[in-house]
Amino acid sequence: MSQDDTAAPRRVGSPCVSVCLLDGQDVCVGCFRTADEITDWVMLDDPGRRKVLELTRERMREAGVLFE
Repeated sequence: MSQDDTAAPRRVGSPCVSVCLLDGQDVCVGCFRTADEITDWVMLDDPGRRKVLELTRERMREAGVLFE
C-alpha cells in the first residue's frame, strides 16, 4: 500500500482570501460568506461546504463581480 492510499481525503477548502470585512448585510466583501457561514465553516461537512460555496457564487453574481 502506498502512502497516498492511506492519506485522508482533502476537505473542501475555505474560500477565504484574507480580506475580512463585513458589509451592511453581514457578508464578507472578500469571500462573500455571511458571518454565520464563516463561523460555522469548520463544523460543516463537505456537502455543507459546497452549499455555502454555491451561495457565495450567487452573491458574487448579484454583486457583479462574477460573470459566468
